[in-house]
Amino acid sequence: RYFLVGSNPAETKYRVLKIDRTEPKDLVIIDDKHVYTQQEVRELLGRLDLGNRTKIGQKGSSGLSRAVSAFGIVGFVRFLEGYYIVLITKRRKMADIGGHAIYKIEDTNMIYIPNDSVRVTHPDEARYLRIFQNVDLSSNFYFSYSYDLSHSLQYNLTVLRMPLETLKTETMQSRQESFDIFEDEGVSTQGGSGVFGICSKPYEKYVWNGKLLEAVKNIVHRDWLLYIINGFCGQSKLLIYGRPIYVTLIARRSSKFAGTRFLKRGANSEGDVANEVETEQILYDASVMSFSAGSYSSYVQVRGSVPLYWSQDISTMMPKPPITLDQADPFAHVAALHFDQMFQRFGSPIIILNLVKEREKRKHERILSEELVAAVTYLNQFLPPEHAIIYIPWDMAKYTKSKLCNVLDRLNVIAESVVKKTGFFVNRPDSYCSILRPDEKWNELGGYVVSTGRLQTGVLRTNCVDCLDRTNTAQFMVGKCALAYQLYSLGLIDKPNLQFDTDAVRLFEELYEDHGDTLSLQYGGSQLVHRVKTYRKIAPWTQHSKDIMQTLSRYYSNAFSDADRQDSINLFLGVFKPTEGKPHLWELPTDFYLHHKNTLSLSQTRRSYTHWWTTGVLKHLPLPFDEVTCAENRRKLTVKKFHKYEEEIDIHNEFFRPYELSSFDETFCLAMTNSTRDFMPKNVGIDPSPFTVRKPDETGKSVLGNKSNREETVLQRKTAASAPPPPSEEAVSSSSEDDSGTDKEDEGAVSQRSTPVKVTDTGDNTKITENVVQSTKDVYGVNLSDVPSEDDLAVYSRFVQLGQSQHKQDKSSLQPCSKNQLDRVINLIPISCFSQDNIYEVQPPRADRKSIEIFHAHIQAGKGNMQPLGKDDFLMYREYIRNRYM
Repeated sequence: RYFLVGSNPAETKYRVLKIDRTEPKDLVIIDDKHVYTQQEVRELLGRLDLGNRTKIGQKGSSGLSRAVSAFGIVGFVRFLEGYYIVLITKRRKMADIGGHAIYKIEDTNMIYIPNDSVRVTHPDEARYLRIFQNVDLSSNFYFSYSYDLSHSLQYNLTVLRMPLETLKTETMQSRQESFDIFEDEGVSTQGGSGVFGICSKPYEKYVWNGKLLEAVKNIVHRDWLLYIINGFCGQSKLLIYGRPIYVTLIARRSSKFAGTRFLKRGANSEGDVANEVETEQILYDASVMSFSAGSYSSYVQVRGSVPLYWSQDISTMMPKPPITLDQADPFAHVAALHFDQMFQRFGSPIIILNLVKEREKRKHERILSEELVAAVTYLNQFLPPEHAIIYIPWDMAKYTKSKLCNVLDRLNVIAESVVKKTGFFVNRPDSYCSILRPDEKWNELGGYVVSTGRLQTGVLRTNCVDCLDRTNTAQFMVGKCALAYQLYSLGLIDKPNLQFDTDAVRLFEELYEDHGDTLSLQYGGSQLVHRVKTYRKIAPWTQHSKDIMQTLSRYYSNAFSDADRQDSINLFLGVFKPTEGKPHLWELPTDFYLHHKNTLSLSQTRRSYTHWWTTGVLKHLPLPFDEVTCAENRRKLTVKKFHKYEEEIDIHNEFFRPYELSSFDETFCLAMTNSTRDFMPKNVGIDPSPFTVRKPDETGKSVLGNKSNREETVLQRKTAASAPPPPSEEAVSSSSEDDSGTDKEDEGAVSQRSTPVKVTDTGDNTKITENVVQSTKDVYGVNLSDVPSEDDLAVYSRFVQLGQSQHKQDKSSLQPCSKNQLDRVINLIPISCFSQDNIYEVQPPRADRKSIEIFHAHIQAGKGNMQPLGKDDFLMYREYIRNRYM
């Protein structure tokens, strides 16, 4: 047997899974659902060790040995032999949202479960294993133990604020139907000492290990299930006069109809489109960590292929294969399914920004525009006018070639109109200063205003042909516009406008470039070619030759390696399941039938051509159906009750771990980009505001350190978030979108970023520290000793041991005490409170009337105005004289 022992971060609670290794092809897992303490787990493992030794009393050979230490289970997979378990063995912290850590998978381990004695070998097993391991789990896969990465911040915080009474009434009704939304786990659901937690099901479209966990999902406790997403996650720190604001960018790649550039185009029969990515920018004030007390804001936008049946044939070995429409769809069936999904998740309005070419000598991209216009026009005639799909066509390539037009100015106008229609999410009401001095643009803002803040309703869906270069620049401009509104809503700037060449926008632009490079590598096989600098026409001329190399690199990737990557993705996501007696994955001429379910079986129910949306969606618009309180959504929630002194709900102990011996390397492992250190000029007398426009030669990157050190530092930050670079010393990363790289007119205006990216070892923490952090002598004027003395270490260790024993004593003493005793001991009442407008403004504690009178009398006495003495004062004075002198 294998025994999996899992613990919580504090290592005070444990669960144990037993995996049977005697079954050659079946997966037998036993979860006793019992929560063990540390002592109980040690006794259990000790008994197992003793019972499995070859001879009783033998101490030399252990009956139980540790196979591997891991941070989570990715899932279980079977090909033609027995099951494998996939474990996360290395992780790296990439971001922090409200105390919830987001980790990137750095390394995994696949362990074959059945014993060698019962193993039934198959000649093709090793080939399937190689194909499965082609999906590099160490590049751009992310997970979090406590935060649902598959949902947006708006969804997570809206669900958290759902009234508990509605869930309780639902529970009472559903108990009669043998369904219980509460998972009691020995905790009474009645009484005042409980804290309720709500757990929602993940959004399956963005979960990449859903099929790998399918075999155990209904067997093991949900704490074992760790859902991973693929895409991008980056976080930077914006310092506004010392006040830390974290800017986070999370991109979720869809696991439906997933694949590589030319092999996955358009949509499948269920309305899932190729290269569909949901990008969310989250902004929050890091000086207050809690979701309930802090200020959080987010904005979501989507990219995805044109939702039609279309493809490009790469067998001709042409750099720009012709676009062909594969099936006639006069009633826009596929587009209807796709936009129905978007209405459910985002609400209305759905805004399409179509960036493909409209004027061409040979009809190529225009085919898609004409079909998309026809589909949207057909679908809109059945929708209410106020919820109609908004279609914005804009030929970005034509504007780029023109010397008279500024591409980004035009994009900025589009971005302003889009953000005003959709609004954005913020979890606090408008500040008092914005009510006193309202901004004109702020009053025109759309979305949905509630008592606790604002909700984003609707979404912008951007597409070109590949959804890479042009799309990333357009998304950056919309994100920049939304960032200005987010900063304004948190009271950090006085007008919702951000200028280029400020530290804040440079930081945000670098984040979006990393985001675009990563998504481009995943889908197209190379990094971006056209960046924001390209469209601003300020990129250096030396980038022209690199663009050509990147175009060739992308062409090679698409022609020779994409097919193998597509097979790996199909196997990893469970689209293809190896079966004895059926053709193998490498024998299939195409994967078309795997992704289009209607080719294998006819659907029993035919969707209406006119009422093409899901029942109930229109009734709640503009709010998204997934976020409204209804019976269907309540079934997706599980409510768990905790005791109010349990450590799961103590954010401070969970995050800061005060009872542990802490190491600076682990505490500060997240080395994020900093606006002051990396972008602000170091000259004396420079305005430190990140919203001040800088000259090009005045930026922090041009005056900080020598060039080589800066390049290495920049790369170490970039490669931390983006996919592994190609094997060459310079990142040979091409991204020739259909209008870029092959169009000679474009190439004159096309160039890329100025710094060549060197491949360095991101694990070298000491090098990063040397490059990024200044010495203590420079900062404070004194040199600190490298290593503390042994006496100091001994004192500190004793202090930590005292804290640990005190912590254990507190935990053990919680058990026998009654709740009333605990209330008397730990119930702390804050004497001051934060106001709504400013987290740094503290309202003084309330004083009672008698104290105020005493204080006023004291003030008057200081001025010489003595109050007449009362009878009690005379008696007290007489008593004092008698005791003192008589």
